[in-house]
Amino acid sequence: MEILVCVKRVPMVGGKIVVTADGQDVDTRMSGFTVSPHEECAVEEAVRLVERHGGSVTVLTLGPADAAGQLRDMLALGASRAVLLETDGREWGPIATAEAIVAAVRGRETPYDLLLFGNEAADTGDYQVGVRVAHALGLPCVTGIKNLEVTAGAEAGAAASARARREYRGTEEIYDLSLPAVISVKEGINLPRYPSLPGRLRAKRATIESSSPPWSGAQWHPEGLRKERLRVPAGESKRAEVLGTGADAVPALVTLLDTLGVLP
Repeated sequence: MEILVCVKRVPMVGGKIVVTADGQDVDTRMSGFTVSPHEECAVEEAVRLVERHGGSVTVLTLGPADAAGQLRDMLALGASRAVLLETDGREWGPIATAEAIVAAVRGRETPYDLLLFGNEAADTGDYQVGVRVAHALGLPCVTGIKNLEVTAGAEAGAAASARARREYRGTEEIYDLSLPAVISVKEGINLPRYPSLPGRLRAKRATIESSSPPWSGAQWHPEGLRKERLRVPAGESKRAEVLGTGADAVPALVTLLDTLGVLP
């Protein structure tokens, strides 16, 4: 079974968000980077499937040269091949990203049996790339998956199939698909393994296949809408208020306790 997992290099969460001087992008120069949690789970799921059914896992990302670091992290988890579609650092929208991935898939001599995506990227949350890739390739697609089972063909030449499950408004939905197919998974479908020392050493020595897709300029811009500028919302101000000192603070303290509803 040949599985492709598409991942994205995203800034680590929890840091302070800073906007560039022109207000057009998020300044990530001081940010650490990682892979979206959904996509890390997609890599783990692919590795588990290959461990059961045989085959190999390819991880692919579109991004700057530094994104090779995130590909090596995924190789350390058990992926066997890494492909970098190198860009100049500009943010590609979902349309352009999907076009580049489709071109890479079509350019491979051996077709993939399964294409896995994270349900959405941690930074933009577009929810679009996997669906666009499936549409362009004419493949079945399901999203938001929390459980995945793959069955190899019982007879020689028989097509493999997948059963994908997801939760929707308190109900479990089950989808049966013939492979190849595109499936996007959500964080929680599994618990990604911690990379072993041999895995890290193997990933460090691995060769990353690199190519530079042409900038298509295809972006998602709804009719009549354009980006003017980005603005970081004002944070909630939290200050300690001194109610008073000594006996003078008692009335204010009683009022506060009554407001909180702790007085009988």
